[in-house]
Amino acid sequence: QVQLVESGGGLVQAGGSLRLSCAASGRTFSRSAMGWFRQAPGKERDIVAAINWSGGSTYYADSVKGRFTISRDNAKNTVYLQMNSLKPEDTAVYYCAARRIGSTYSLTAGEYGYWGQGTQVTVSS
Repeated sequence: QVQLVESGGGLVQAGGSLRLSCAASGRTFSRSAMGWFRQAPGKERDIVAAINWSGGSTYYADSVKGRFTISRDNAKNTVYLQMNSLKPEDTAVYYCAARRIGSTYSLTAGEYGYWGQGTQVTVSS
């Protein structure tokens, strides 16, 4: 089993930055693709970014491309989401997720078997 714990969320002014962290337990972390999702009030949970097992392949939603960076440190069992130039539209609960099986990432939430509890990110105008 894999447990994921997000941290780093909070309140930030538009244009500011935050770095989210997701600490994972389990020996399989280094071989599991990871994703960051977000869900705003009244909206669906959407993919934000994803990364394969090695970190050599990444995906970004168009809305965050050029502003967010996903990375992982397998030695520390941690995945990060660096968020720069934050906008009020980025306000949401952010979740990290891990695939049960598969070293390549998926854009579909249903293909991730493990989820963190979520961390709130609020961007003021």
